[in-house]
Amino acid sequence: MTSSARQSSAVMQSRTSPKDALDYFPTPPWAARAPLHELLLPLGLDLGRKRVRDPAAGGGHLLGPLGEVFGAVDYSDVADWGINPPIRDFLFETPATLAADGIERPDWIITNPPFNVASTFFERAITIAAEGVAFFCRLGFLAGQDRYTSIYRPQPVTYLCAFAERVSLIEGAWDPEASSATDYAWFVWIKGMAPQPVFHLPPGMARKYSRIEDLALATPGEAARRAKLRKQGERPDHFGGLFG
Repeated sequence: MTSSARQSSAVMQSRTSPKDALDYFPTPPWAARAPLHELLLPLGLDLGRKRVRDPAAGGGHLLGPLGEVFGAVDYSDVADWGINPPIRDFLFETPATLAADGIERPDWIITNPPFNVASTFFERAITIAAEGVAFFCRLGFLAGQDRYTSIYRPQPVTYLCAFAERVSLIEGAWDPEASSATDYAWFVWIKGMAPQPVFHLPPGMARKYSRIEDLALATPGEAARRAKLRKQGERPDHFGGLFG
């Protein structure tokens, strides 16, 4: 994995938002393995010879699953969430900024983008990735007039990869014990492939694709801790003391 990067325009123009404004919701690793093994590998894309990049790597929750199937994994983020990533702001990334820093162009970009800038992330990703893009987003990312005009009309999604079971996310941490009422899906664009029917990930994906080593990235009980604090009228600390 790439672990360092020189100063570039993608860094120098980076956002200066505080961490609590960066919309960081870590992805359960099983939710990354499921589409890789259920959809992309069966398509015969020969991912073992391909390079993937996660430009919103966060705490590294996607990197393990990606490294299991891709030949090379690069990553970066606009902030350090504990894995000391190369600091690069994807909102300003281009093929030229990568090339200027000697970074190889990825075949794929696979990430859980900050939802509040996901459309801009897509505009960057689709021009950078040579073969395909996969975004883990709320199902609501499918709607919206602006997204229809800027994304889905000119570049229809190849696969909407929907989970039958709920994928539970909380801000700033991954808690396997959390619950959620929000629906998530993978939005997959494969260049040169026509749009396909909705691809359903059946029930049982969490059980099938969870690994014991994933727990090193987990914070069990965090959702319950926050719920207790809210009940007591206190503001939960999502970012390791950031709120004091």
